[in-house]
Parts: sequence; structure tokens; C-alpha cells
Amino acid sequence: MTIDSIITVAVAAVLIGATVLPYYRKVRRREHEARDRFERLKVTGLHAAVTMHPHIDALHCIGCGTCVSACPEGDVLAVIDGKATLVHGSKCVGHGLCAEACPVGAITLMMAAPGKSADLPILDEHFQTNVENMFIVGELGGIGLIKNAVTQGRQAVEYIASRHRGSNGIYDIAVIGAGPAGLAAALTAKQHGLKYILLEQGDVGGTILKYPRRKIVMTSPVEIPLWGKLRITETTKESLLEVWHDILKTTGLKVNTHERVIDIQRADGAFDIKSGQGSYRARHIVLALGRRGTPRKLGVRGEELGKVMYQLLDAETYRDSDLIVVGGGDSAVEAALGLAHQETNRVMLSYRNGEFARIKERNAKHLNDAVRGRKIQIAFRSQVKQIAEHAVVLETPDGVRDIKNDYVFVCAGGEMPFDFLKKLGIRFQDQSVR
Repeated sequence: MTIDSIITVAVAAVLIGATVLPYYRKVRRREHEARDRFERLKVTGLHAAVTMHPHIDALHCIGCGTCVSACPEGDVLAVIDGKATLVHGSKCVGHGLCAEACPVGAITLMMAAPGKSADLPILDEHFQTNVENMFIVGELGGIGLIKNAVTQGRQAVEYIASRHRGSNGIYDIAVIGAGPAGLAAALTAKQHGLKYILLEQGDVGGTILKYPRRKIVMTSPVEIPLWGKLRITETTKESLLEVWHDILKTTGLKVNTHERVIDIQRADGAFDIKSGQGSYRARHIVLALGRRGTPRKLGVRGEELGKVMYQLLDAETYRDSDLIVVGGGDSAVEAALGLAHQETNRVMLSYRNGEFARIKERNAKHLNDAVRGRKIQIAFRSQVKQIAEHAVVLETPDGVRDIKNDYVFVCAGGEMPFDFLKKLGIRFQDQSVR
């Protein structure tokens, strides 16, 4: 080998080493961090999924990391030992982008195992419950994403239409709930010429209406029956609601708003539905209810005061105020961020645990920025003990504090309508209804 050849090989080796070694070290560092995070989450149980999540076929996974990059939640997946691994399962909300991105088809979406998803109804592949001809779609079934909720609503009604034999003058389908899943179900019924009725206890939009103002709704393109492709990846709550109202206007879909269903009874192969405004009879029921249900309360003295609220509809109406948001989930963080957007507000976020374990990556980033900018103060390991007219008594690790306060927002989730569902005979993953 000549001197020139040796020099060429040496230079090539140096260049390859300069490129490969830093990359290798970076990959190893990420894997080490992911493994540490996975072990920490296993201690708290947060590594396990509680609803729809990716199932990874280790035999087919090539460890390319495409799924990790595709996940919009940040740290749900990681590559460990050369294979994609579900690291933060409780944070997964079922986007499904990981499965779409996998180049070898090694990822499928599945529901969490019984016990982890004990408060989710038992559904078959057509979203039918154990009660024949009664279906559950959307958020109540563990699917809160707009794309997935719309898809479920459409697929459930397409199945009903495929085996429909006529209903002798009664409604073919009664859809309860006018969020994305319910609207898609009713639109599909209309598309197939089925006689339907759509009942909504509030206004059109369902859970979307409860989002804080300026909330960015993450979704992906989805086909809306009778309307076309909904091509949205980021939007505000207000803009999304405008789209839904345009869909209603374009398609002529009829919605009975502000009509709460009180009772449903099975009789002669159909369902008798009683609402606050009337009675109806339908062959099939599609429940597209939200999971929030009745707001979960703190159970403290003073909670009955008018200053206490359980949802934030318009953050801009609160200015120059002392505000406390109670909760540790995305809704609480987003409410605090919305309130802090008004620079004259003084916002405190009270959370009973020592860290936020389940919030979305983008929310964590925005919250950290707000804390650094002194727009939000976080009181970890704190609990509200009493609410007064102009103050809140907060128990903290440093003792009991009286916090000056004008308004309290309790974002502690909601209680699912278990009693209502139990009465209907619907069974859950734990084989019972709590």
C-alpha cells in the first residue's frame, strides 16, 4: 500500500469517526436517559397505558426511531436496546401517528389491558356494548382525539347501516351527544338515509366547548361524512367550532340542543328514550358522551361561593385578578396559561403532587416558560382547605397559608355517568361499574 493510500484511508477513518462517534454517543445518551425515565415511571405505574396505545411487535421493529419522532406528546416512546419501547404509556392519547410512521408496520393500536382501563366500557370491534344495539363512541370509550372520535362514530353507524332491516316508523338511530363523535355518527346516519335523532344536553361541540380560550387543538386530517376532508393540524377552539357550525349548515344536520336525556329503557327490541323535552323510540342507540360528566369537587368549605368555577370558557374576561387554578392535568395547566396571558393577572397553580406527570410536552414547555417569566407560581404538594370571599386557605409543605384570591378554577376532571350507564346494563373492563 502506498503512502497516498495510507493517508487516504487514515483521512477517511478520521472523517467517519468524527461523524459516527458523536452520533453513536448521542444515541447512547438518549437511550440511557430513556431507560432511567422508564424505570422511574415504573415505580409510579405511569409507564402503563390506561387507554388506546401503541403495541410494538419486537420481532418486526427495526429500531429506526421514526415512531418516537412522530409522537406529538414528546416522551411516550423511546428506543431501548434497539427496539421501540412504550415508556410513558399513561401519557399516550392514541394519536396513532406512530403506527402510520412505522416503515415496517410493527405498531398497532390497542386498548389497555383490563384493570388499567377499568373505567372503560367493554366494546366489540364495532364499538357495540354488551347491550345489543347500544354503541359507545368517542371520549367515553377512551378515545378523546378528534380524528379517532370521528372515525369511531362513522364506523359504528356504517356497521348499523350494513345490517339495517327497517324500523317500522321509529328512529333507526338515536345519537346522544353532539361532540365530534356524535356529529360524525349522525352525519353517517343521514348519509345512509337512516332516520336519526341527535340529542345534546348543551351546545354543539361537546368537550371542545370546555377547552380554555386560545387552546390549540391537535388533530390530523379526517373524512367528515357528507362534508369532506377536515384538513386541520393546529387550530384554536373558536376556529374549530366555526368549522363544526359550517358543517351543520352545509349538511343540514339537525341537532336537538339543550335537551338532556333522563332515561333509556329497553322494550320490544327497541329503546324508549325520555328527555327533558319529550320521548322518543329508536332501534339503535349511539352514546357519544364526554368523560368529564359532573365536575369533580374539592369538598371543602366555601366551595359553594360564586367565585368557584369548574371550567374556563373565556380567559380574557379575567383581568387584574388574583387567581388560583387547582389541578395537575392538561386542562389545569392550559387554564393557568390562558389566565396568565393577561399580564395584569396573578396566577397560582395548586397541585397535590410533587410534579406534573401526565401533561403534554408542549404544555410542559409553555408552563416552564411562564414560571421562568414569573407569570405563574406553582404550589406543589398543596391542597385547598377552605375558600373565603377574598382568600383561599392553602395547606402547603411550609404550613397553612392564606392566599389573596378573587377566583378559583377547579380542574380536577369529572365523574363519569356511572349510575346512568349501570342502569343501562353496560359492563366495564373490570366487569362492573363503580
